[in-house]
Amino acid sequence: MKQPEVVKFEIEGAALAARVAGDRNKPALLLIHGLPSSSATFRNVIGPLARQCFVVAPDLPGFGASEPLSRTSFSRFADVMEVLLGQLGVGSFHLYLHDYGAPVALHLATRAPQRVRGLIVQNANAHESGMGPQWADTRAYWADPSPQHEARATGHLSFKGTRDQYVGGVPQDIADRIDPRLWEEDWRVMSLPGRLDMHRALLLDYRSHVARFDEIAGYLKDRQPPALMLWGRHDVFFELAETLSWMRALPRMEAHILDGPHFLLETHAAECAALMGAFIERTEAS
Repeated sequence: MKQPEVVKFEIEGAALAARVAGDRNKPALLLIHGLPSSSATFRNVIGPLARQCFVVAPDLPGFGASEPLSRTSFSRFADVMEVLLGQLGVGSFHLYLHDYGAPVALHLATRAPQRVRGLIVQNANAHESGMGPQWADTRAYWADPSPQHEARATGHLSFKGTRDQYVGGVPQDIADRIDPRLWEEDWRVMSLPGRLDMHRALLLDYRSHVARFDEIAGYLKDRQPPALMLWGRHDVFFELAETLSWMRALPRMEAHILDGPHFLLETHAAECAALMGAFIERTEAS
């Protein structure tokens, strides 16, 4: 399948890369990736979705082909997404949340709820229920960002840790379907000068996302946006209980728990593209 056009934008003096595809007159779909990847996460779903949407899949600043910002935070990333959407002439949009994309996307949603046409939640955390004992070192780092706590909390910022984002805790037959070149490229980008410092800062800033859980809960309760969940059940980062929290918050949410990893689109792209396309079609029709 032909890959979508990669466009470079200049935002706040830094180059931002984005894969852009589809008719700008159709409903927009903003796809926001997670750690440690890039818009490459969406390479196998952009083509099918571009038949009915104007698809925008950026590389977050400091990820993929995008340059880092001078100051890094999820709120700042949301600022950049707002500028990007403005440059593309996008008013309202469907919003895909995954991993680190969740705090960015939920900043956008709570700032301007009327712009969100629908939510697509894919292994994205917004509740305490998703954060099990594997978060203990990170919580200690948030409470006391000492060098000792930082070292324990940031052990995933390594080649092995990058690989484990894709295949850690995943059944072997599923892990075998994931191309090792993905984490090799991610680690190459993460190893560029200054990038690991950026990732340490982002991990520390994730506590600001957790601190917003009540605000996010209020947004979901009040707005009840149309929503679709796509969840890889072999996720070692977010507890499966998180899926129930999303469904309680959004009782009309369509939910699919698949036999896949945290990076679900690496193993179930065709299924997810079909489900997303059908969801967007139904949402637009109503």
